[in-house]
Amino acid sequence: MTLADLRTGECAVITQIDTNDQTVLRLMVLGMVEGVTVQQGKAALGGDPLEVHVSGCSLSIRCEQARRFSVKP
Repeated sequence: MTLADLRTGECAVITQIDTNDQTVLRLMVLGMVEGVTVQQGKAALGGDPLEVHVSGCSLSIRCEQARRFSVKP
């Protein structure tokens, strides 16, 4: 299951990260690292980008980036 698979309001813990994308490394600097609990926020009308709540902050990320974060509920 990836971060992109979560529904609005669902929480999950990041278990694995595919770091082959530079933008994912930037998200890790912002606190999206393994072991952190994230909550899926709203999504844009077309479903992209997604709002993710992590460590008291709201981040907007693209679905392509969200698929690189494996999570477990």
